[in-house]
Amino acid sequence: MSDASTYAPEIKDLGDKIVSLTLGKAVELADYLEKVHNIKPAAGGAVVMAAGGAGGAAGGGEAAPAKTEFTVVLESVTAADKKISIIKVVREITGLGLKEAKDMVEGAPKNVKENVSKDEAESIKKKLEDAGAKISLK
Repeated sequence: MSDASTYAPEIKDLGDKIVSLTLGKAVELADYLEKVHNIKPAAGGAVVMAAGGAGGAAGGGEAAPAKTEFTVVLESVTAADKKISIIKVVREITGLGLKEAKDMVEGAPKNVKENVSKDEAESIKKKLEDAGAKISLK
């Protein structure tokens, strides 16, 4: 991580405010940016903001609670011949149709499942890795 003193105070203040947003406020911010300033945030932007905001600098100096919800991210397909196996597992996990699951696998990195327990995230990760995918948990 970079030393925070290398950034202008207004940048640090804005960054601290963004990471302290709740999921609802992050969605509201994304909506505001899109409607008022015609800026469409990246697809995972709200999730990133919410994950970082669970007790950041604006949290009164309290320790962040233990993480209880995870996002399973399909980072990549390890080998082209594994793609069909991965698509089948993605369909099983998400309930998506064939085209949607194929688009998800081919568009990696993509969030496969969000806001799941650690046990469920680990189970999904194992299934996808067994099928030949590279997975991360966030």
